[in-house]
Amino acid sequence: MSERELDVAKLQRRLAEFAAARNWQQYHTPKNLVAALSVEASELVEIFQWLTPEESARIMDDADTAHRVTDEVADVLAYLLQLCEVLGIDALAALDAKIDRNERRFPVGEGA
Repeated sequence: MSERELDVAKLQRRLAEFAAARNWQQYHTPKNLVAALSVEASELVEIFQWLTPEESARIMDDADTAHRVTDEVADVLAYLLQLCEVLGIDALAALDAKIDRNERRFPVGEGA
């Protein structure tokens, strides 16, 4: 991580301030944010759509494509963080709890 530490709450504040400055909060309903998240995830899928597994593993080798992938990942994360903010979900706590459940559900050594 760089010298300027980033955290989820700080990023969520920046996104909220960005939206507020443009009077976009009225559009940031859970339904609209989920739809936007889906669109951005689909744009990420589109980049990989017809690649072989080997080509997809090397996607970041091309600077232009890497830039597109990075931008789409950022868009997906931005909408996900905004959704979590609107719904009052602590994204990191939710992920931590889900990993805990998956560890119990899929114990090591019990096959795939």
